[in-house]
Amino acid sequence: MAIDWKGLNPAPVTLFKDNGDVDFDGNARLAKWLASIPGVKSLVILGHAGEGTFLTHDEQIELIRVYKDATPLPVVAGITGEGTKVAELEAKEKFEAGASGALVYPNHGWLRFGYQKGAPVDRYKAVAQSGLECILFQYPAVTKANYDLDTQLQIAAVPGVTATKNGVRDMKRWYNEIPALKNAFPDLAIMSCHDEWLLPTMFDVDGLLVGYGNMAPELLIEYLAAGKAQDYPLARKYHEQLLPITRAVYHRGSHMEGSVALKHALRARGLIDNVNVREPLKALGDGADEEIRAAVKASGLTVIQNALAA
Repeated sequence: MAIDWKGLNPAPVTLFKDNGDVDFDGNARLAKWLASIPGVKSLVILGHAGEGTFLTHDEQIELIRVYKDATPLPVVAGITGEGTKVAELEAKEKFEAGASGALVYPNHGWLRFGYQKGAPVDRYKAVAQSGLECILFQYPAVTKANYDLDTQLQIAAVPGVTATKNGVRDMKRWYNEIPALKNAFPDLAIMSCHDEWLLPTMFDVDGLLVGYGNMAPELLIEYLAAGKAQDYPLARKYHEQLLPITRAVYHRGSHMEGSVALKHALRARGLIDNVNVREPLKALGDGADEEIRAAVKASGLTVIQNALAA
């Protein structure tokens, strides 16, 4: 059954115990809460927000199983392995563990050196053989691992590629490439992952695939609906309402800090009881927790009662 990407697709954080182990029970509670919200279409784990590449192989597989057991929603797993054969085997194993979709990361050697023409499409063909629905993942334009339009079109033509998560963060390219993708592949779901500036992309998308979806799923679903309706005043209203938490979480010194700040926001909402992270992430500096708590309150995000007892 095809995944319906046309809504909010949160990328949940991964929760850890005080001893550093993965807190599978805590992750199951978070999954159940997110899945209970109408408009949430899938849960995307083992990515950047979820510290996916910081988990061991066994932890990754077990987390897929935990999410699969906790919720009826499709579980989408990050595919990050270097090399096309490695990614192909990784995808097969994650499919067998219960994943339905794949967020296909570029080979990370390309971040430094760029890619040879044809290599990205071969990576997607290999992953799609697993049976996982694949998401074309467009990296920021400042990296050498982002795909030019021709490469995106080739990937979108691969059977099993049903959506794109676009994080190009270059609006000149967005305004040229998104219409071209829509024109060539009308059924390809367009999803933004511009957590730190969603408003400019909100009117062109079918859905969102964002770490932001952890902490404010209720408002993001309303925000997305305003964008789909081309209601700029209403979308602007949600933008302004969420701006305090956008600044506190995503307008920090490094986007990687956003994964840590997300946990502070989730704790402020009563959804988790600690903000443990795994190296190389670091705890935020003094005053960050108070700042984020104030931003959660200013954005009108409510505390979820009894969430930790679920």
